[in-house]
Amino acid sequence: MIYGQYTLGMADPARPGPRPFAANVGNGLKSKTPTKRRSRTIEAEDGTLTDRAYRELEEMIVTLQLSPGTVLSEQALAVRLKIGRTPIREALQRLARDGLVVIMPRRGIMVSEINLRLQLRLLEVRRELERLMASLAAERATADERREFAEVAEAMLAAAAKSDDIAFMRLDQRFNILIATAARNEFARRSMGLMNALSRRFWYQHYQEVADLPLAAKLHAAVADAVAQKKVKAAATASDQLIDYIEDFARKTLDT
Repeated sequence: MIYGQYTLGMADPARPGPRPFAANVGNGLKSKTPTKRRSRTIEAEDGTLTDRAYRELEEMIVTLQLSPGTVLSEQALAVRLKIGRTPIREALQRLARDGLVVIMPRRGIMVSEINLRLQLRLLEVRRELERLMASLAAERATADERREFAEVAEAMLAAAAKSDDIAFMRLDQRFNILIATAARNEFARRSMGLMNALSRRFWYQHYQEVADLPLAAKLHAAVADAVAQKKVKAAATASDQLIDYIEDFARKTLDT
């Protein structure tokens, strides 16, 4: 009987029994599909919340709202950002890969210290990567990306004119993401991702002492404008000039 019912998809009409196999399967799928959809929705929401937690925590660390050496609590951060602990934990793991926090087994999580020697070694690598990525972006950027580069250049100059350091830092992050996207080289993008936040935090810590915000904006804008205008060699040259400034800035902090 089982073979007849399930293979043929019908029951004995003279006797009530289980509904046809096709109906059972249909009902089974209907009962499972919403669960699967709910799971996918939850995963998507968790991903979105993790991204949000990462962005907010990264800005808080880079702008020294969470200073070096601060011990972090997942629960306290969850309350502060109004985000669940799971996205907070995942964001902290990403920040650890970026070098902004240190995860100490059985001891907790601490905001990493700022190290000048490390920053100078970082700049040795960053110079080569940034030149490559600026050149690739100038060559490969889409028309929409070129327009965005021009917008970022203008906005950076405007932020510097207003001495708006937070706006400039956010534009710098946008500039970094745009360069990484337009270069279309995932290996360079991943490598730069490990350096950008550390560099931005170092700059923010010392810029009021030795930095020239209008000059920094002008040098960033020169790279962005060269990319916007498809000038590959000019983008590479502007990138080197920007790193020259950043390296000089880093060395000046030794005297402060």
